Amino acid sequence: MWQFFHKLGSPRWFFDLAGRLMPWLLVSGLLMSLVGLVWGLVFAPPDYLQGNSYRIIFIHVPVSFLAQSVYVMMAAAALITLVWRIKLADMFVKAVAPVGAVLTFLGLFTGAVWGEPTWGTWWVWDARLTSMLILLFLYIGAIALGSAISDEKFAARAVAVLVLVGVVNIPIIKYSVEWWNTLHQPATFTLTEKPKMPMAMWVPLLLMVLGLYCLFGWLACWRLQTEIIFRERKARWVRDRIMAGGRG
Repeated sequence: MWQFFHKLGSPRWFFDLAGRLMPWLLVSGLLMSLVGLVWGLVFAPPDYLQGNSYRIIFIHVPVSFLAQSVYVMMAAAALITLVWRIKLADMFVKAVAPVGAVLTFLGLFTGAVWGEPTWGTWWVWDARLTSMLILLFLYIGAIALGSAISDEKFAARAVAVLVLVGVVNIPIIKYSVEWWNTLHQPATFTLTEKPKMPMAMWVPLLLMVLGLYCLFGWLACWRLQTEIIFRERKARWVRDRIMAGGRG
C-alpha cells in the first residue's frame, strides 16, 4: 500500500501506467456501452406502468450514478492532497471536475426528460433533484475556485477543502428518497441488493454502468496525462516524450 502511494508521487510513473490502461478502458467501455444501450433501447421489454418512456433509465441511471461516484473520488483525492500533499491527487481533482459537472448536468437533463411524462412536469423541487442540483454547483464551484487562484499550491488546498465540505451532499442524494416525502422513485438499481426488475432490463443497465465507468477511466487518464504534461513541461522526460510525439 505505502509503495503504491510512493509511486503516486511520481507523475511519470502514472503517465506511463495510464498509457497502458487507456486502450483497454476505451475498447471495453465502448463495447459494453454499445451493447447495453442497444439492448436497453431496442430489445428490453416495455415497463408495465411507464411503457417505453422508462428506457431513459439506461442513460439517466448510469450518468447520475457516475456523477456521484466521481465526486467521492474527488473527495478521496482531496484528502490525499491535504494530508500527504501528493500533487497527482490535485491533478486528478482538476482533471475530472469538468467531467463530473457534465455528468451531473446530463443526469438532471435526462431526469427531466423522464419526469415530464411520469410526473407531468419537467422539474419539481424535491429532495433528490435539489441535492443533485447542489452537486452541479459544487462541481462548478471547484472548477471556478481552482481557476480564480493563481498560486498552484494554495489553489489545490482551497479546492480540496471545498470538495471535502461538499461531500456531505452525497449521502443526502442517496438517502433523500428515504428521509423525505418525494416524487422521485427509490433506487432503480443497486450493487448490494437483488434487482427489482426483470433480467432483460437490469443486465443492459449493468452493462451501461460498467461501460460508462470504463469510459470515465479512459477520459480521466487522458485528462490526467494532459495535466501532467502541462505541469511537468519543464521536466526533461516530458520534453523527450513530446519530441517523440507520443503519450503512451
